[in-house]
Amino acid sequence: MKKLILLGVLAMALPIGAFANSQVDFSNSGGKVTGSSSKGLTLNGSTLLAVNGLNGGALITGNNLGSVSFTTGKLISGSIKTGGVFAGGGSFVITGNGSNGVPSGVLFAGTFSGPITWQLLTSPTGIHSYVLAGTLLSTSGGVSGATTQLTFDTGTHFFNGSARLSGGTTTVVPEPGTLSLLGTGILGLAGLVRHKLKS
Repeated sequence: MKKLILLGVLAMALPIGAFANSQVDFSNSGGKVTGSSSKGLTLNGSTLLAVNGLNGGALITGNNLGSVSFTTGKLISGSIKTGGVFAGGGSFVITGNGSNGVPSGVLFAGTFSGPITWQLLTSPTGIHSYVLAGTLLSTSGGVSGATTQLTFDTGTHFFNGSARLSGGTTTVVPEPGTLSLLGTGILGLAGLVRHKLKS
């Protein structure tokens, strides 16, 4: 019984313990963004390829560590073809699949906290790519902030409802106060359980 209770206390600490470092960087690639000016953008099918800073700071890489998906609000200025700004809100979720030391389940869940830039970049050879960048607010707690930047390629065409994700990076910064309070609370709870079991 003692071991079961202590295991339960430790299990509560695992999700926040994953963000014990100063920041965690997630890299993803692939997948497809779809959308319109009035409905916003949606990314599906993007694969998590690298995680840096999780569980002690080691870089974890693999062909498939999980997935990244998001939705945005509608376009509030500019043009979906030539660049503009999408409304905040929507959702942003990074999920691990349990491989190579990455935990299984939601690693980060949040929403865009403000406007999201959608910038068109054109190379000298006429190749178009779009960069989506925004600030994220955690909805899962324990995170003081997060930022994301994703690049989508459309070849020689402008965005016309869908594009392939060439790569993205999301940086998550834990909230020090929350981590300290959670750690202290868990230690106190463990001490209380141990004291009750000894009596």
